[in-house]
Parts: sequence; C-alpha cells; structure tokens
Amino acid sequence: MKTDNIIQQNNFEFANRIVNVYKFLQTEKKKFVLSKQLLRSGTSIGANIEESIGGQSEKDFLSKVAIAYKEAR
Repeated sequence: MKTDNIIQQNNFEFANRIVNVYKFLQTEKKKFVLSKQLLRSGTSIGANIEESIGGQSEKDFLSKVAIAYKEAR
C-alpha cells in the first residue's frame, strides 16, 4: 500500500496486525467470540477513516474522524 496519508498508512498496518491476532485466536486459542469482536472493532476504524476522507463537508469529515477516534479508544 503506497500512500502519503500517515493516518491511512498507520491504520492499514494496525488492521493487518488485528487480522493476524484474529487468526491466532481462532486457530490456536479457539476464542471465536472474542476474536470476531476484535476483528470487527479493529477493522472498523479504517472504514470510518476512509469514509471521513470521502466526506462531503468539513463537518462531515470531522464527525467521521471522531467516530474513528472513539473506535480506536
């Protein structure tokens, strides 16, 4: 992934780590419920960031970034 946006780049790397932890929890620890929730919450941050970049206004952008921030916390 080549991008100049540090937020996108960091989130992509984070999402990759989340997917790897998900796979580990599924195969090695058999923690299905926990791993699925981790996958959903860890990857939704990126979806919200991408939505904010495509926002129609500054207000829309800030609102979606705030949602991504809450997900990350």
